[in-house]
Amino acid sequence: MRQLVRFGRQYAAVMRLVTLVPICAIALFRSAPGNLAPTALVVAVAAAWTCGYAWWLGRGRGSVPVVLDVVVLLGLAACVWWTDAIEDTNTGWLRLLVLFMCVTCQWHTPVLVGAAAALAAGGGTVVAVAVAGADASVIRGLLWAPAAAVLSRVAWTLLRRAAHRADLAADEAARARGRSLVAAAVRAEEREFANALHDTAATTLLMVGIGQVRSDAGWLPAQARRDLDRLASGSSPAHPHADVVELLRAGLDAVPLTVEFDAPGEVRLPYDVARAIADAAGEALTNVRRHADTTRATVRLRGDSQALRLDIADRGRGFSPAQVPATRYGLRESVHGRMTRIGGTATITSAPGEGTLVRLEWRAGDG
Repeated sequence: MRQLVRFGRQYAAVMRLVTLVPICAIALFRSAPGNLAPTALVVAVAAAWTCGYAWWLGRGRGSVPVVLDVVVLLGLAACVWWTDAIEDTNTGWLRLLVLFMCVTCQWHTPVLVGAAAALAAGGGTVVAVAVAGADASVIRGLLWAPAAAVLSRVAWTLLRRAAHRADLAADEAARARGRSLVAAAVRAEEREFANALHDTAATTLLMVGIGQVRSDAGWLPAQARRDLDRLASGSSPAHPHADVVELLRAGLDAVPLTVEFDAPGEVRLPYDVARAIADAAGEALTNVRRHADTTRATVRLRGDSQALRLDIADRGRGFSPAQVPATRYGLRESVHGRMTRIGGTATITSAPGEGTLVRLEWRAGDG
């Protein structure tokens, strides 16, 4: 709305300046040779005032210059006696000057001020030329100025209302976007917590509950502590980057498997990326422990901070990936979902009796 108000003032200034040249030309060309000098002086005053008034429109505020604008125009109308404008039928330029004043005034003044200015300028000019002896056609032409002012005010009011509705719609859209972002952040936080819960305490308890792991297994207390630490740590990183090799090593300690680990000494990545890759790898190793019927696995990392590939392989019983139900949370969210959210990919290659290869790939700039 503020931009529209500023536009109204600037556009009124431009309109007054653009129409000034042809108006002045009409006044000079239609003047009789004997009246050219006084007409030129009056035109010079009109031009100087219009330029100053246009400058004020672009810079200032308030209604005092509007009053001065009306006074100057009435003074120019009174000069019809001095310039013999009625005799020369040279009032057309004055009619145009008043008309554009009445129209453009509606774009930057309150309703009452604009109405008063149009009535005073238009009505005063009618009185001046009528007293000077102008015929009815000239007077009828001048009467169009107040009517044009009314139409201009109506159009400007409709435009302001439309702009106000547009502002309200934009504000509501911004609030809706804000609510959507907050809701998305909450869902992401809930999803990450659910993934962490699935990968840690829930999996550990399930393995004990179904008898896959003895409740007195020596590694269970340490695993329980790691699960609790993982859940308590949340998803807020202490640093913006992390060493994915270090996170992978920590994850290997959490899985009761014999793992052959082959990786560079350090690969630093954005924390969210490193955490997602390490957690997806951890879920893959948990699946080896739970389903592959083997106690050995191989984890091989290749790449750097710009692109990497992580392979988790075992020679266990294998399975048919096409027959895994879509409702299985582990592969869908903890592996594929995590890699997708960081712009990476997870590919699972397996067949009954052939073991399983889980390949995690990520490239900077793809997220």
